[in-house]
Order: sequence, then C-alpha cells, then structure tokens
Amino acid sequence: MPPKPRPTARGDYLETETGNKVSRKAQLYGTQHVFLTGRAVIQPLVCIRGDLRPTAPSSSTDPSSKPTAPTYATSITIGRYTFLSTGCVLRPPYRLQQGAMVYSPLKIGDHVFVGEGCVIEAASIGDHVYIGKGAIVGKMAIIKDGVKVLEGAVVPTGMVVASGSVVGGQPGRVLGDVGDGWGAHEGMEGGGYEGIVEECGIVRGEGRFGESVDCCAAR
Repeated sequence: MPPKPRPTARGDYLETETGNKVSRKAQLYGTQHVFLTGRAVIQPLVCIRGDLRPTAPSSSTDPSSKPTAPTYATSITIGRYTFLSTGCVLRPPYRLQQGAMVYSPLKIGDHVFVGEGCVIEAASIGDHVYIGKGAIVGKMAIIKDGVKVLEGAVVPTGMVVASGSVVGGQPGRVLGDVGDGWGAHEGMEGGGYEGIVEECGIVRGEGRFGESVDCCAAR
C-alpha cells in the first residue's frame, strides 16, 4: 500500500512520507508507473507522462509461441533531491518500430535540477545535473553525472554527454567543463540551486530513501 500524503506548511503542496513535495497543480499521468525515491520537489504545471509505458521484452525465444499481452515496466524514475521547475515536461523516450512508437524508461538521478519549461525525453540523466530554463533534452539522450545544460539548449536525439560537461546551443554541443567541485555539494544547494530550497520549503537531511514512493500517493 503506498504511503499516505500529509499536508505541508504550504497548502499548495502535498508531501509523501519520504519527503517528496508535489504541487496540487502538477499534472501526473500513469502515476502507478512513476516512482520518486525521496525528497523530490514537483512544482505547479509540471507534466509527467507515466502513462507512456515501456513494453517489457518477451521472455520467450520460440517464434511459434502464441503472443501474450504485453507487460510494462516503470516509465519514469526520479531520484532523491530532484527539483522539477514550473511547466517542465517529462516523457519517456520512444523509437519507431514497424510504424509504432515503442517507449523506453526515463531515469533521473539524484540532486538534479530541471528548469522552467524544459522538455525531457532522455533515456537517463545522472546525478548532480543542472538543466537550465527552456532546455530540451532529446529522445534517448544520455546525460552523465555533473553535467550543466545551459538555458535554451537543445540536446540532440541520442547524444551522450560525458560527465562534467557544459552543453549549450541549438543544436547542443559541448562547450567546456564545469570545473572541479561543481555540483558536488549534498542536498539541493549544489550546482547553482541556491535559494530554491528556502523558497519551496524543502526539508534538509537524508530522511528515508530505501524504498520507492508511488507517485499516485501525491495526487
């Protein structure tokens, strides 16, 4: 049974037992396929498309076997201390196979900041990543740890961004390195998050992160 939400000091947010804070105005679809691991913040008008479900690969290798109903994996996983700003969109990436869209999971790591109005369709985003306002991360892109994506950048479909890179431009390209120690602080303060913690009333501290939280508990 999913943990029950409890009201926060700010009435516009609900809080789960593991400290996730979800705006009542966020748009969450397919919540049973979206998992928060703890202390994440989801601001108003964020759209999370958990209803776009990946199809699990068939375990049968016998071509003569009868087709069975597809089973589905988790669509979107959001790591601890991740901050999703107002109006951003998270959609699992897809590939076209025989004219049909086949979705893959989207995984976001810990201590990730996603700016206002971003569109994220990556395969994976690592830890301590900063994505600036209005950026687009294309389908099946892989962003590794400690990356900074500049405001308005467009990360192309399938691009792999190495750890510690700065990405900018349309289309996005690596412009340099973030430098030693960038984004390495514990909590949401690292990587240019200053002031956001206080503004949204995020509770500091490790809390409980051993279990995944069903996002539908925050509806």
